[in-house]
Amino acid sequence: MGINRRDFLRVTGVGTLLGLGGGVVRELGIVKRVEAGTYQPQPNALTARRWAMVVDMRKCLEKVNQDGCQDCILACHAVHNVPKIQDPKHEVKWLWKEPYENTFPSQHHEFTEERLHGQPFLALCNHCDKPPCVRVCPTQATFRRPDGIVVMDYHRCIGCRYCMAACPYGSRSFNWSDPRKALEADKTNPGFPTRTKGVVEKCNFCDERLAEGLPPRCVEVCTVKALTFGDLEDPESDVRKLLRSYYTVQRKPELGTKPEIFYIV
Repeated sequence: MGINRRDFLRVTGVGTLLGLGGGVVRELGIVKRVEAGTYQPQPNALTARRWAMVVDMRKCLEKVNQDGCQDCILACHAVHNVPKIQDPKHEVKWLWKEPYENTFPSQHHEFTEERLHGQPFLALCNHCDKPPCVRVCPTQATFRRPDGIVVMDYHRCIGCRYCMAACPYGSRSFNWSDPRKALEADKTNPGFPTRTKGVVEKCNFCDERLAEGLPPRCVEVCTVKALTFGDLEDPESDVRKLLRSYYTVQRKPELGTKPEIFYIV
């Protein structure tokens, strides 16, 4: 009996869900997966009701224009074993730079301040309050924690790339080849798992560091304090103080995903 591609994907997708749903328990940083969407924070972990980040691009651009600073990007990629692949079609990135016009296409126009034209803006996963990537994942490999962090279970990822198609920010990368071959053995961080071919990955707000009571690595290494991380639900948190004091913008807010990354421009 013949079967078309659509029926095949429907049947295999259901089978995968039945085979993976609910019965797997394993440690993954701060996340202890019992079933999708649940986690148990460790006693010394940094916790929040809703994590968010404010990026002060005024400070960032001043530093970048001085010495081409990439400290946050290099530190993020080093601690998370992100492979360095030269081919732009196959590159893997968690934290990177995009021209202002690409970062905020809906807010760029001919009268935008000249100082912003072509400037490199930091980009990363927005850990959306309403993440479309979560809704389309057939195996629940990507899910949103109660504290707002959108994380991934690499063991559940089947490489369908639905999440990549759904993400409007280009924040996810697919491993077209074995990423471990692009890593230098003596520079690999043994404290974070390496990935395999056919797996999607992205920024995780350093959930494994939060589990140890440490801030995101990018925040830790930024010498000009351009990155601020904190609880959006706490009126006295540093992120809320910045949001009260400065006008901020978000990436593609018109899409209704409610990004948790705010930019001071």
